[in-house]
Amino acid sequence: MSDILFLDGAQTRAALDPHRVIDAVATALIAISRGEASAPPRIAARAPGGLLGAMPGYVPGLGLAAKLVSVFADPARPGRSSHRGIVALFDAEDGRPLALMDAEPLTEIRTAAAATLSARVLARPHPTRVAVIGTGAQARAQIRLLAAIDPTTPVSVGGRDPQRAESAAALHPAGRAAPGIEAAVREADTVFCCTGAVQPVILRAWLAPGAHISSVGGSHGPELDAGTVHDATLFTEWPGAATTRPPSGAHELQDLPAQRRVTLLGSVLSGHHPGRRTDTELTLFKSTGHAALDVAAAHVAHTVAEAGDVGTRIEM
Repeated sequence: MSDILFLDGAQTRAALDPHRVIDAVATALIAISRGEASAPPRIAARAPGGLLGAMPGYVPGLGLAAKLVSVFADPARPGRSSHRGIVALFDAEDGRPLALMDAEPLTEIRTAAAATLSARVLARPHPTRVAVIGTGAQARAQIRLLAAIDPTTPVSVGGRDPQRAESAAALHPAGRAAPGIEAAVREADTVFCCTGAVQPVILRAWLAPGAHISSVGGSHGPELDAGTVHDATLFTEWPGAATTRPPSGAHELQDLPAQRRVTLLGSVLSGHHPGRRTDTELTLFKSTGHAALDVAAAHVAHTVAEAGDVGTRIEM
């Protein structure tokens, strides 16, 4: 067997060029909507302290990859969990393993990229105020990505801990900490919800007419209240977000009435679906994660690392 490229955490993060990741994630989302991506629903083995999830996937033009990620309670942060894992990239033609990389920065940026793409095509044009709800790793990844692609639009950060909100807001040139979650949501036309919530942290009454919400957290429970889901036009990465049970599906999208339609974000990106129809429409992108997005980010990291001669070669 030939050697493979190993990228540690810092090398993986450095190789994830944000603009390339956004483009690759868009390609993956469109492939999902067209039925061109191959990725079974995620599975997980449960251990006393948490679970180990497996997410293999293939996307034409991007490659074949699999992620193993553990989700365990973090004793240092009561009520929070840690996510650790690896992503292996394979040659889609002959099956050779090509690269092994840190799953944490890869998952953070591909999730943020999907959320950002949802705002790009579903939010009203020219947002004047963006809110990021949460102060953990995913919220910070979202803020860093927004800073990289649009450093001028103001971003307010809402969280339970004012000091953490201040430090997260400092990641964006136009960032500031809001007095609280409600205050951040009420003044925003685009809301990124990135929490580890087990119960809703956003209420329908706080959302302005025509707001767009991107919810990427809530692995252990709903981030959004039932009123928000009821009133919003719904978008997801894949159909299983609404048709499978958590942790594969979304807590917020369980047991939807038969008449509720959930549109795939990739169909909006491809132009097959119009997305937002009116300025006052409430739009909601509910993300559960998808292996095709891991493939997209792994492809970018491998391509950039190879071009820059970054990483360590390991003989198998």
